[in-house]
Amino acid sequence: MFDNLTEAEARQKILGDVAEFVKKYHTPKPFKEGDRISYAGRVYDDREVVNLVDASLKFWLTAGEYAAAFEKNFARYLGIPYCLLVNSGSSANLLAFMTLTSPLLGDRRIKPGDEVITVAAGFPTTVAPVIQYGAVPVFLDVTIPEYNIDVSALEAALSPRTKAVMIAHTLGNPFDLAAVKSFCDRHGLWLVEDNCDALGSEYDIDGKTFLTGTVGDIGTSSFYPPHHMTMGEGGAVYMKDPLLHRIALSMRDWGRDCRCPSGHDNICGHRFDRQYGELPAGYDHKYVYSHFGFNLKATDLQAAIGCAQLEKFPSFVEKRRHNFDFLKSSIVKYADDEVLSAIILPEPGRNSRPSWFGFLITLKKDGIRSRVVDGIEDAGVQTRMLFAGNLTRHPCFDEMRESGTGYRIAQELSNTDAIMNNTFWVGVYPGMDDEKLDYMAKTIVNSIKEALND
Repeated sequence: MFDNLTEAEARQKILGDVAEFVKKYHTPKPFKEGDRISYAGRVYDDREVVNLVDASLKFWLTAGEYAAAFEKNFARYLGIPYCLLVNSGSSANLLAFMTLTSPLLGDRRIKPGDEVITVAAGFPTTVAPVIQYGAVPVFLDVTIPEYNIDVSALEAALSPRTKAVMIAHTLGNPFDLAAVKSFCDRHGLWLVEDNCDALGSEYDIDGKTFLTGTVGDIGTSSFYPPHHMTMGEGGAVYMKDPLLHRIALSMRDWGRDCRCPSGHDNICGHRFDRQYGELPAGYDHKYVYSHFGFNLKATDLQAAIGCAQLEKFPSFVEKRRHNFDFLKSSIVKYADDEVLSAIILPEPGRNSRPSWFGFLITLKKDGIRSRVVDGIEDAGVQTRMLFAGNLTRHPCFDEMRESGTGYRIAQELSNTDAIMNNTFWVGVYPGMDDEKLDYMAKTIVNSIKEALND
């Protein structure tokens, strides 16, 4: 097969065959009524698979050239200087929080027992690192129909132990960044933006437009398949501050003090000529540890997919916005007054332009969500809850709830409970077309109407 071919020629032949294979066997089939409509999915073409095979042929199994390229290009897209690729969005949240526990931050360092303001209506890995470290999450309620933190209660949640705010932009809808950033600045608090469901969302502050994830001290992203772009598994942490970058890099890479990438030695030129801690003078800097860290790196195979996805990403954002608007207008078109008066449709936050992850619907009548969701699912449309609903009511909180320690609720979580009981959402990912969205709108309206009249 490869007789008389150079290695480069053989590689190009393989990659050409891969591209043809993907074009022939990975082309999405046209939608027909009755097909299952997932809430999310991978949107890709031959470019992602060619990159993946190219990385596998090079067989550099840890982070390498593709990872470096992704970090550089993703940071450029975000408009900030530093980006670190990690192995998941959950790891990104872990790394973002643990960066703020570094002794290098002095008095601003988060210590066990310090408080972090957040919400209970969301995904648990926004909160898990806080609890796992021994800090105290302080829960505020959210607003409906934005489903984001109630900023009017921020001052009431503040205590002498408060060190940070760590919250997500819910399903792509930015929280009130102006209010939260102002609150953090007034009180010297860190702000971590969990941007895992909102990549590409925009927010205006004083006439200037920012991408979500870049306003706070640290932003995080997830590249799990349902998210705005994918690597299969993967995530990123990004920031503007060089000290935070240095700490995060150390903690991502085992806690080591050395900043040489894999496969490189002595870039700084001081590998054997310095004194660290109580180690012997000249101890190998590659094995000096300034933090108790982790190994959260992604592989080059993951990054290779991400590089191809990033090239397509702006079109993904625009398609999500179109799909959201089309679905909302279709629901309004098909619904009569009875249905419209029984539901709350989502609204973007003030001064924002969301890159929507999903379409939330809250039912005003208690006790009918199961019937509504069952009807939608039976018609082939996949639904989801707003993740934990109210995280504090889950079994993982049983011991803390019984002891009354480990967390604090600073405001009655009435909307959070309403979401837990009466809210669901459907997808708007770029793989959907208007035909699917129209079918989804009819299905949602019919299921709600049947449940109301049951």
